[in-house]
Amino acid sequence: MEPSLWLVTLVGSISAALTTGAFVPQVVRVWRLQDARDISFPTFAIFSVGLAGWVGYGVLASSVPVVAANSLTLVLALVILGLKVKFDRRHSPAGA
Repeated sequence: MEPSLWLVTLVGSISAALTTGAFVPQVVRVWRLQDARDISFPTFAIFSVGLAGWVGYGVLASSVPVVAANSLTLVLALVILGLKVKFDRRHSPAGA
């Protein structure tokens, strides 16, 4: 027996909200501390490329939830990367 469409949509929506929302505390923490030295640039860069791929997949599959969730997560990941670059430059010694 296949699950009903509303159940599939509910599970997908809750999962998307949780995985996307998980990045909000990280953005807030980096912003408040003005420090992103504990953030791995390569990890977030690779993750961002993967998210862009999921957005592309969502577009090709005409899946609004996949596009929406991954687009928002991509924005949050890019904000973290941007803050990392900004704050790491601020914390690096002159000439380094």
